[in-house]
Amino acid sequence: MGARLPRVTLAFWPMDLPRHWPLPEATDLLGELLAAYDEPTRRYHDRRHLSEVLDRIEELQEEGERFDPLTVTLAAFFHDSVYDGERDAEERSASWAEDALAAHLDADTVAEVARLVRLTETHDPEPDDHSGRVLSDADLAILAAPAERYAEYSATVREEYKHLSDEEFRVGRAQVLERLLEKESLFSTPFARISWEAAARANIAAELEALNSYLSPDR
Repeated sequence: MGARLPRVTLAFWPMDLPRHWPLPEATDLLGELLAAYDEPTRRYHDRRHLSEVLDRIEELQEEGERFDPLTVTLAAFFHDSVYDGERDAEERSASWAEDALAAHLDADTVAEVARLVRLTETHDPEPDDHSGRVLSDADLAILAAPAERYAEYSATVREEYKHLSDEEFRVGRAQVLERLLEKESLFSTPFARISWEAAARANIAAELEALNSYLSPDR
């Protein structure tokens, strides 16, 4: 199979997010979640990101990945429901899921959604964690986006850390990218490894080279 790039969501403010929502009796909760993704401080972790993650989940399902669509979809909706640049955002997002879903789902299902949300902090699912592998890969699929979309992504990440100086951001971002390149594989599912891995590594390497050129102007 030849390398394939993730399909790109074209609408900047996706209008079809409600079609992914699996709890028709909880439309008020959906509204609260979408309002959270609309917070003005968000530049990358917004509705567009959420829509792209949900599209990637669908793509992985179409390509034969086996997982629990209900819990993975709900975890996608909640995974960045709290986002303010602080380290415990995933934990707070998971706690929101636990509190909000208790009235709609059984305890085991709620616990699984929260577990998956917490997993997005590390993107390091176990080999037999099929749902975790799909959610992690869908969340990281932006790394394999076409060059224009990747440039938008990296620029909006910078905007979300505007409280840092350029030097502080470049050093921190370079460290993140270097750790990604050190991983044996960025993705966990077979389809993502075949279709997205090479493009993701090329994007990361190009961004890292640009950052290093600023950090080491004599090079």
